[in-house]
Amino acid sequence: MEKIPHCIRDELTMAKTNIRSKIRWGIFGIFALLVISIIFVVPTQFNKAVDAINNTVHLGIPRVPESPFRLGLDLQGGAHLVYSADVNNIPDAERSVAVEGVRDVIERRVNAMGVGESQVQTNKVNDEYRLIIELPGIEDINEAITMIGETPILEFKVQNDEPARDLTQEEEQELKDYNADAKKRAENILKDIENPEDFSTRASEVSEDTTNKNNGGYVGFIPMNSNYPELYDWAKNAQDGDISNTLIESHDGFNILRRDGQRDGQKQVDVSHILICYLGSKSCDNPQYNKEEALAKAQEIYNQANADNFSSLAVEFSTDPTVSQNNGDLGFISQGQTVEAFEQAAFGAETGQIVGPVQTEFGYHIIYKKEERTTIDYELSRIFVATKSAEDIVPPQNEWKNSPLSGKHLERSEVVTDTQTSEVQVALNLNSEGKDLFAQITQEQLQKPVAIFLDGNIISAPVVQTVITDGRAVIRGGFSLAEARLLSQRLNAGALPVSIDLISQQTVGASLGAESLRASLYAGVVGVLLVMLFMLLYYRLPGLLSVIALSVYIALTLALFKLIGVTLTLAGIAGFILSIGMAVDANVLIFERLKEELRDGKSLKAAVEEGFNRAWTSIRDGNVSTLITCALLIWFGSSFVQGFAITLGIGVGLSMFSAITITRVMLRFVVPWFKTRDGGILFRGSHVSKK
Repeated sequence: MEKIPHCIRDELTMAKTNIRSKIRWGIFGIFALLVISIIFVVPTQFNKAVDAINNTVHLGIPRVPESPFRLGLDLQGGAHLVYSADVNNIPDAERSVAVEGVRDVIERRVNAMGVGESQVQTNKVNDEYRLIIELPGIEDINEAITMIGETPILEFKVQNDEPARDLTQEEEQELKDYNADAKKRAENILKDIENPEDFSTRASEVSEDTTNKNNGGYVGFIPMNSNYPELYDWAKNAQDGDISNTLIESHDGFNILRRDGQRDGQKQVDVSHILICYLGSKSCDNPQYNKEEALAKAQEIYNQANADNFSSLAVEFSTDPTVSQNNGDLGFISQGQTVEAFEQAAFGAETGQIVGPVQTEFGYHIIYKKEERTTIDYELSRIFVATKSAEDIVPPQNEWKNSPLSGKHLERSEVVTDTQTSEVQVALNLNSEGKDLFAQITQEQLQKPVAIFLDGNIISAPVVQTVITDGRAVIRGGFSLAEARLLSQRLNAGALPVSIDLISQQTVGASLGAESLRASLYAGVVGVLLVMLFMLLYYRLPGLLSVIALSVYIALTLALFKLIGVTLTLAGIAGFILSIGMAVDANVLIFERLKEELRDGKSLKAAVEEGFNRAWTSIRDGNVSTLITCALLIWFGSSFVQGFAITLGIGVGLSMFSAITITRVMLRFVVPWFKTRDGGILFRGSHVSKK
């Protein structure tokens, strides 16, 4: 037998070393991916550990942003509304576009209210177009109905150049007389209420609050920081079932109140802070530092800050312009009152803890959390008699004023392209009445802007370049094709007579959703642990590797759900748990193929490679068929079915990566540990025997 030349042997040794090095880096990457995914999934626990370390050793380890999973209506609770769109007067070819335009307007209304994870979808049932609206976290369904409103409104406005004026003597006297009469009427109503049972009846008869009079005057829960502090102050000193024995005056009128109950409200934290702004940060008028210097200074202050000297350090160093009045004390703040990074740090800290430096758009903050409390929301009903203010008679001066031209004069909007410059534009076609009005407006507003409002929000304010007499106008704004289509859709939504009628309403309780979430998570955790135990007992070392791969898969999938904003519903959680089972199934196929190769007498290294190659086709075919099914469910299914299909599809895609890449790298890593040809104890106890 000829000896292998030294040069070839050296090259083979180097190649093996390179391969081994790549495998080691692969192992490092797997565990790095696991750690990063876990941090992203549970950032609150990571930040608490970071704060504890920084407070002890002062290493300055940065915190990570905290964002919760998006929960669907069935888990978070809220309102579910179904509207029917009247498209009888619209040509068949334009109906779907018109309904999509209405959907867009309603979605912007919902977003303006700040409802998180809301969904506004369109659906066609036979020949009827419907709008399905899900509003997680909304407990007052009447508030949701009022918020959504009715048909979108398109308005054309011009600049308001009229000078502001004060009330005349006659108007002032009219205001006094009206409010005096309102107070007298409210006092008479109060005298007529003899017992609590009369309250709801009288509210339905005489209350001037149109949003709740049909519900017996039921207002709902009033938080501490509401727009009605007078109502909250009365409720705080009343008992359940009490009715106010005097009129409670608020900014909009007189109230007769009944307290119905109470509940825990928002969490609030009492905080002080020291701000070090830097060149380029927001509202930093006299920057003393660049960004790096500001961070170093903030860290220096943080290292010496304690409860006793915090106020004096704030006075000495803080660049917050309000520090001269409050010594850095911000008082109690609620969630949503400050920027996100500051809020996460303040609410995530322990009482009495100092955290920082925390970076926001204003600079670096050192934050001292002094106290935490949970406010109380009071449940109220009211009989309301409205008053008038000076603004009701002489409204405050507005930048824009209405013109006689409105959405009813717009025949159609469409996307066009300039033949010379290829610029994407939005063309407006007005009817005969609108053509005359638009000619008059453009003549009066030459070289001035004419603003287009949809649903009360300005969407475009083009400057009039020439008098337009043919009823055709073009809006230029450097639009992309998608932006121009969206603007055209919004304009048509405001112009077309698409009215919507509420045909179904439902309230989902948050407590029911929380219980469902706990039960689902419990079932999922128990199922995963049982699967892991089976893999360990049956496959031994390969089973351990599959458990590690499964852990990476679970953490990576949850991180991806949070990253791309998947809304988790009960059906979605079921899809995710099912994908875990499919991930395990892929490992089982691989290991069984590997055992077959070992029985055929192949070496462990060859069996690993051949086992993966032979298992891949089965894994691929099974998962691709599942992905096709998921695509069909997403395309044709309803919202809950789509949630199931999305989580299952993402999970199946990642499970292929987990089985083929992660498990394979780890098996390649452990193969050299075994000196015998068949791997010795690798599969001991799993019925591996040679033929």
